[in-house]
Amino acid sequence: MTMAAETEKGTPSATPSSTVEQVLRDRWSCRGYLPEPVPRATVEQILEAAQRTPSWCNTQPWQAAIFSGDAIDELRASFATDTRLTPDIPFPPGYDGVHAERRREVGLQLYDAVGVERGDRQASAMQMLRNFDFFDAPHVAIVSAPASLGPYGYVDCGLYVQSFLLAAHAQGVATIAQAAVAMKSELLHERLGWGEDRHIVCGISFGWPDPEHPSNAFRAHRAPVSDSVTFLD
Repeated sequence: MTMAAETEKGTPSATPSSTVEQVLRDRWSCRGYLPEPVPRATVEQILEAAQRTPSWCNTQPWQAAIFSGDAIDELRASFATDTRLTPDIPFPPGYDGVHAERRREVGLQLYDAVGVERGDRQASAMQMLRNFDFFDAPHVAIVSAPASLGPYGYVDCGLYVQSFLLAAHAQGVATIAQAAVAMKSELLHERLGWGEDRHIVCGISFGWPDPEHPSNAFRAHRAPVSDSVTFLD
């Protein structure tokens, strides 16, 4: 199958399904980065692609702030010293059933990769804190939504995050979406001058992947479609 050069208005383009599937299959959450920054032109390409994200009534509610260079170093330092954990969006009170099983599985995969012994709570806590130094990534995007749009604004921002992740991967840029970064919402509001009318949704750390970092050696499993979908004919 080849990509159509032109399509009639309202007709989906003939993008090979294999292209989309390959990007979805190949992308992973990167937790080890090289220090070299991604060129601004490449970052802007990723953002241009992500801006095509569909949204309810075309509201396009997302706003992103991207920290790089001295700005991300200053943010890391602030995260390290500011102990406030004040997410704008309440975190789940806990996980149970299959969700707890999947969470535990990926956690053990990560710990095995980086050499954290099972039951070593101090080492696992230190690994969790790596979220707050953005896994040494040279860039982090802070994504927010208007508080007034409620859950559906968050859904639209989730779509934007996915578009960003896939567009970055297509450019060879590694990413990880981080809900943990939203725990620092109060600090981020102060740093960015965002008022209570915006809610921090998550962060996206990104950069060139470090192929030698042990955390990049595993891939999280995915449940089969039959676990998630019911067909009604």
